[in-house]
Amino acid sequence: MRYLMFVCTDAEPDQDQTDWPDIEAWVADNDARGRRLDGHELAATSAATTVRVRDGELLLCDGPFAETKEVIVGYDILDCADLDEAIEVARTHPMARAGRIELRPFAAPTDV
Repeated sequence: MRYLMFVCTDAEPDQDQTDWPDIEAWVADNDARGRRLDGHELAATSAATTVRVRDGELLLCDGPFAETKEVIVGYDILDCADLDEAIEVARTHPMARAGRIELRPFAAPTDV
């Protein structure tokens, strides 16, 4: 089952930095196990553009639409047997302690 893993900052990171995981080791391990299909860090929110169309009019906004301290800073696409395995992969990501991780399964393809 494939999951999109949003890697986010958080206003309240874990203060205990004992045994902080190494991101390069996390990537190498999950790549080697075939659980991480793709992933990348995102540019700063200052480089973001929000696009909306309302009443046929194109509305552009610099930066993310939401006014929040927590932002998506990266993503990974995971291929795991089930949600439990995806949670274990996310639990070991450094940003699970420094920020937060959101797992979302890809929707099943619809019959067209």
